Amino acid sequence: QEADVVLTDRLVNREIINRYCKKNVQVIEVGKQAGKSGSMPQVSINKLMAEYAEKGNLVVRLKGGDVSIFSNVLDELETLTNKGISYEIVPGVTAALGAAAYAGIPLTARGYATGVRLLTFNDPALISESEWKAWATTSDTLVFYMSAQTLSILAEKLFLAGMPADKPLAIIEQATTPVQQVKIGTIAQYIQREKNADFVSPTLVIIGEVVKH
Repeated sequence: QEADVVLTDRLVNREIINRYCKKNVQVIEVGKQAGKSGSMPQVSINKLMAEYAEKGNLVVRLKGGDVSIFSNVLDELETLTNKGISYEIVPGVTAALGAAAYAGIPLTARGYATGVRLLTFNDPALISESEWKAWATTSDTLVFYMSAQTLSILAEKLFLAGMPADKPLAIIEQATTPVQQVKIGTIAQYIQREKNADFVSPTLVIIGEVVKH
């Protein structure tokens, strides 16, 4: 409500800006999407934050979800700290919690999960065999961010590492929006059948017994 400049991610609902920002606010789109055209490099975002703040503006870096989960907040805070610019972090609701709540999935339901792991999966080569086994055999709920396009590989790797073929899996598209879609299945169904699935971004994958609920 007080911001002079808002640097906003692509996942931020525009209604939030329209409803709460002052009329003469300067809104700058700085969204990123897996290196696609129109994405703004992180170094450019860092530069914009500092430049506008050093001109005396009150700057808001508006993110989708929560700043501490799979974001580039460390780069941004280092930039501000190195330049002596003061800041405040306002916590948000990360996608795993928002998506699970809207879908009615209790991530740590008593008797079904001992914990929850927030993960991302892009390159199988970066995951060790011991880590695959740990994921496949844990009683924790697994929540994968930004992993829908590699879901068939993820499901296959988990199965080969010892995860039961009937392990419940939920795919949640566009979570917490009016067009949220929840698709329920098992690991086995996504090893082959959905290899070319085109999920609507952003998509979250939840794997575990809690999906039964």
